[in-house]
Amino acid sequence: MVDLKRYSNFRIGGQAKYFKEAKTAEEVIQTLQWAREKKLPIYILGGGTNILWSDKGFDGLVLKPDFNFIEVEDFYLTAGASVPMSKLIQAAVSRGLAGLEWAGGLPGTFGGAVYGNAGAFGGEIRDIVVEVMSLDTETMELKKRNNIECEFDYRASVFKKRGKEIILQATVKLEPGEKRILYESMMAKINYRKRRHPLEYPNIGSVFKNVPVGNLDKELADPHRLVVKTDPFPVIPAAYLIDKAGLRGVSCGGAMISPRHPNFIVNVLDAKADDVLALIELIKEKVKEKFKIQLEEEVRIIN
Repeated sequence: MVDLKRYSNFRIGGQAKYFKEAKTAEEVIQTLQWAREKKLPIYILGGGTNILWSDKGFDGLVLKPDFNFIEVEDFYLTAGASVPMSKLIQAAVSRGLAGLEWAGGLPGTFGGAVYGNAGAFGGEIRDIVVEVMSLDTETMELKKRNNIECEFDYRASVFKKRGKEIILQATVKLEPGEKRILYESMMAKINYRKRRHPLEYPNIGSVFKNVPVGNLDKELADPHRLVVKTDPFPVIPAAYLIDKAGLRGVSCGGAMISPRHPNFIVNVLDAKADDVLALIELIKEKVKEKFKIQLEEEVRIIN
């Protein structure tokens, strides 16, 4: 048994019946085959920065690949999926390579960023990805995809849509830049997050996706009367909708909708998963009631 609180930025969750860290593709394959033989449910764990575990835990195998390397050749940077984004950005900036500064302060791993096409400040991971290597958990075959084959979408990719592959590593193409300017740009993003986000409490980042204006039913919601920002295309910030629904600071048990950034739910007092789930449902209900907009979770809820 392994306490899953240790593997979530939320510090919430029960216990996993089985837990395994794997450092090679072969070890991943062997572990998956073992779990299949025992007919166990399997969950592939990344950095734990956007996961809400159940209070009941996980009655199966939690597999955590550990591919932690960075290689740089000319303007191409290849890294293992387990590399923290903070480490990846530092590696690029220190070499005078531009293209990752928008991710300054972004939590999670490189693999997670590719999986969910992470984005901020007008940039997205799909803007720089050249190739991704993954393992198909059904056939146990290694796959390589170029940018187009990754089918990147708003906070999504083919890996997220299929849900049957483990990202092992990826390569991005960057551009030459001046180290000082790149460092200042990176730090500006980091400091912005420190000012605007409730990082003093355990959290898993933005709970809901922003709402693409193009997805709105014009009969239900008029974007012209709502705040719109570029992310990297026109979206209505989920935080704005939650705020206007009057939900800043609302709490349930030990969880609270952050007064500082209402698209964050924070663990202020030994919160339980059920506390967070109750707030998620409340937010969806109140935003739908006020704006006729259905919010979609960005976090992964593991029941």
